[in-house]
Amino acid sequence: MLGTNALLQGCSPEDAAGKLEGFLSGLSLKPDQILLIAPPPMALGEWVSSQQLMDDSRTFAEYCDAPAQRLGIRFADVGDWDIPLAYDGVHFTAQGHRTFAAKLLEVLK
Repeated sequence: MLGTNALLQGCSPEDAAGKLEGFLSGLSLKPDQILLIAPPPMALGEWVSSQQLMDDSRTFAEYCDAPAQRLGIRFADVGDWDIPLAYDGVHFTAQGHRTFAAKLLEVLK
């Protein structure tokens, strides 16, 4: 799950996805050894104070699917998993970690 920090530092969703694709392209792993996981959309919190950041985080996940398809790697969008986020609007709560682990196990089966 990469990209959230780039968005928090002012990178556009398109640019963050482009950087992610560049990183993935440079890996010396086979495509079936990679699972790209788009992070959940941010929520209002201590680190997220604007609607724009929340919107950008949703858009970023949409932009992650295309590089995964181009590179032939698996893709999972955590935005579909209803992960509870902590006070900062970015990190998972304890329940969020449990939900993430359960959903990830389903994807990996």
